Amino acid sequence: MRNYKHLSLRYIWNRLKEIIYQRSHKDLPWLTRDANMILSDYLSSRDVGMEFGGGRSTIWFARRIKKLVCIEENIRWHEIIVRMLAAEDINNVDCRCVDASVTQSKDFYFIIRKIYSEFGAQYFDFILVDGISRDICAFEAVSALKPGGILIIDNVNRYLPSSSTSPHSRSHKQGPDGALWSKFLDRVSGWRCVWTSSGVTDTAIFFKPQD
Repeated sequence: MRNYKHLSLRYIWNRLKEIIYQRSHKDLPWLTRDANMILSDYLSSRDVGMEFGGGRSTIWFARRIKKLVCIEENIRWHEIIVRMLAAEDINNVDCRCVDASVTQSKDFYFIIRKIYSEFGAQYFDFILVDGISRDICAFEAVSALKPGGILIIDNVNRYLPSSSTSPHSRSHKQGPDGALWSKFLDRVSGWRCVWTSSGVTDTAIFFKPQD
């Protein structure tokens, strides 16, 4: 049975604003407005980034940074992204497709660790987690980020506790969504976090401290 508790006047208003924003900014990543503004100012042409879950963000990132590694689990969507990159003559993206048959199994954890280990620790300037198994991707990202790098988690309100009014948000009483998210919070307990919300969905940006 569907839960319609979030269908308040405030949510409907926020949803309308979100639709207008997304339709009028079709080239921007599908993140909150505030998160996009922060990233627009933060990214550098020297940066190397990784994203789990490709799409509009892939081209947007690629045009602003040195190199991007894109991990996508949907083979059809992966093919679309590859064609989009070719059409835009973008060649600084390493776009990979992960076998969807293992994405919900324990083997996926080792696949993610293998991908990260290929580049080594403290390699990436930023990592965006916006695909499946976000707990695994976020947890392993902690070691993969350079000091001063950032970790972006979309729909974060569904996994980590907050005071957000967005639908499906986890309360502080509920706590993190599982043991790995709890371990993630322990690992980033000393990090600065900017939590942004549209009232429809939330995007958090975690800043890894400088050594």
